[in-house]
Amino acid sequence: MAQEEDFVENQSEPQQYLGSENINTPASNQPFVNLLPKREPIKHLLIGSSKAVTSTIHYLQVIGYASTGDWSPLVPTGNADEVMSILIRQILMQ
Repeated sequence: MAQEEDFVENQSEPQQYLGSENINTPASNQPFVNLLPKREPIKHLLIGSSKAVTSTIHYLQVIGYASTGDWSPLVPTGNADEVMSILIRQILMQ
């Protein structure tokens, strides 16, 4: 019986921690989308000779910026001996 009394007495204790405001919980009137970091696309376009574009793509992989598979295939630009490739990345905006 003493254990039951302790349980009944201690039931109200958690209430002191459950205030109406919690700094870790977003206010209900704020859309959840506003809490996420904003991401924005950025496009990198390489235009040059096939050798120059391919070399640059490989260099960007070596320094850890982008994998060679992230780039589009080489596409002729219409100018003699010139191709292009594009990389689209999502960056965080503050």
